[in-house]
Amino acid sequence: HHRMFLEPQEKKRSMKAVVVKQAKKTCSCTPAKVKNYVFSFFPVLQWLPKYKLREYLLGDVMSGVIVGVLLVPQSIAYSLLAGQEPIYGLYTSFFASIIYFIFGTSRHISVGIFGVICLMVGQVVDREIQRAGYDLGPAALSVLTDTAAYVNTTISPVNQTSQKLLCDKSCYAITVGATMTFIAGVYQVAMGFFQVGFVSVYLSDSLLSGFVTGASFTIVTSQAKYLLGLDIPRSSGIGSLIATWINIFRNIHKTNICDLITSFLCFLVLIPTKELNEHFKSRLKAPIPVELVVIVAATLASHFGKLRETYGSSVAGHIPTGFLPPRPPDWNLIPNVALDAIPIAIIGFAITVSLSEMFAKKHGYSVKANQEMYAIGFCNIIPSFFHCFITSAALAKTLVKESTGCRTQMSGMVTSLVILLVLLVIAPLFYSLQKCVLAVITIVNLRGALRKFKDLPKMWHLSRVDTVIWLVTMAASAFISTEIGLLVGVCFSMLCVIFRTQRPEAPLLGWVAESETYESLSAYKNLQTKPGIVVFRFEAPLYYINKECFKSTLYKQTGVNPVWVKAAKKKAAKRMLREKEVDSGGNQTSISMDFVSEPLGFHTIVIDCCAVQFLDTAGIRTLKEVCKDYREIDVQVLLAQCNPSVRSSLIRGEFFKEGEDHLLFHSVHQAVDFA
Repeated sequence: HHRMFLEPQEKKRSMKAVVVKQAKKTCSCTPAKVKNYVFSFFPVLQWLPKYKLREYLLGDVMSGVIVGVLLVPQSIAYSLLAGQEPIYGLYTSFFASIIYFIFGTSRHISVGIFGVICLMVGQVVDREIQRAGYDLGPAALSVLTDTAAYVNTTISPVNQTSQKLLCDKSCYAITVGATMTFIAGVYQVAMGFFQVGFVSVYLSDSLLSGFVTGASFTIVTSQAKYLLGLDIPRSSGIGSLIATWINIFRNIHKTNICDLITSFLCFLVLIPTKELNEHFKSRLKAPIPVELVVIVAATLASHFGKLRETYGSSVAGHIPTGFLPPRPPDWNLIPNVALDAIPIAIIGFAITVSLSEMFAKKHGYSVKANQEMYAIGFCNIIPSFFHCFITSAALAKTLVKESTGCRTQMSGMVTSLVILLVLLVIAPLFYSLQKCVLAVITIVNLRGALRKFKDLPKMWHLSRVDTVIWLVTMAASAFISTEIGLLVGVCFSMLCVIFRTQRPEAPLLGWVAESETYESLSAYKNLQTKPGIVVFRFEAPLYYINKECFKSTLYKQTGVNPVWVKAAKKKAAKRMLREKEVDSGGNQTSISMDFVSEPLGFHTIVIDCCAVQFLDTAGIRTLKEVCKDYREIDVQVLLAQCNPSVRSSLIRGEFFKEGEDHLLFHSVHQAVDFA
């Protein structure tokens, strides 16, 4: 046996020196550093001066116009989902595109309204409206309004109570939405400042996909009443999906036939055209703007057919032109919505960062995750003063943007100009648009999320654990609530990781002939074993959760539990002494002596630690106990292929007695040769 000597690197860890160095680096201020900071905080200053007008402009203008045309009907439709008036959805899309143009590092993603986030905003808005008493009966509301008018004439108009009462339901709804948007934006900017983007790693692809699919069921459920023209209150809280469907079936006899027929006709047009768009997307230079066509046709039919007056169809109502004056969020509402904004902020930045990284990798450029958090944070903070609600990147619109020739975020500015045109001129023309048409557009846009069920067999084949995480998150998000569903998904996925390390694979290894390689005996044939030597591999970190599993698996695989062997020896020795006292000599005594000295079949256990990433104090103590127990029955335990972290833990934990550190080997083959 030839020892291998590796001299460790000297690690000079002076906490004071590290802190001083970091402080100097942070606090130093030079013109170059200021310039770099400004350019990194406003990425538009880096790429705009280098903009290639002839090469980029046509693609950016084309993609910007197409996304704008698609975004107008979706902004109006998703406003309904968020419990807001249509105009606020247009405001949100307008401001989000401009602000991301300034702060964003991705060239391709489209930032705007996202269905799942709108649903979560809508649930909070409905809850706060109920708390404020806006969902009272008409009589109670008239009394409330009269009281407000009286208070306003007799008391100073600055009085907060009178202002709150004079603010109608839609006004209060956007106040709640804007306040929550502000708080979510603050959370996202804080995450960027403290560089806690690592939080998004806990939201795996399977978890996010399951969450979006589960939330899609809730969105479909919330829109079902508009398809049928029913006027029923929106259920919120735990089990809202089931409660809503019970409510729908109780009121099914009140279905508005006109809304039902309109919904059916819109589905007949939208679904086939959307499928054609997807099927021929490689041949089409731009997708057919079928949603805009449907909205225009439905508005004209509703206006000239007088569907509201004749059949009582629910319509979008008056959509004002221009912009409302800016107004700060309601600071008194912050305690009510601060907790609700946390999951929304996390989902918003997780989707934005993952999409921006995905498209950056595809097109060969880099994005900064922390800057993306700043960008999406400011896309929420600044618009919250202009009657907007929460935004994030949206996959469907990003795919359209990319496929129609987008080269930079200049296309986002073109999209904003399209929405601005609608805001200043066209918006009032949508007065007669039926709400059931908006609900159909929302539901049809969920096809991608609901199609994930088709991928389940493939996902099951690839990873059963990921499939179970997807199913649990989807079911919890749909049947309990969206926020609890996300929490359940995160907790369950963490538990899956813990369970996988709690009961890991732990095979015995065999030697590949004419090599120095050792592989699992249970996985491969024709492996050889060395007489008297057992090689065991534990494929997980050794820590407090799996220490008992480590011991029980080792005893099971070797076929020898040293504690039982010691106990049997003691028992046999006592029996032998007892027999000596009764009758010296004899066959029984020789049998006992034979039992005591019965060979085990091996003299050395080599533990391959290549898959042990770390040890905690419980893990070190377990290894000490195993070595001690086997030593007492004349079996030596050798450790091989420990990484530097595990070696350091063993030395700090005084695993080796003085002069025994040579029993730590750099390879299994070296340990077996020594044995």
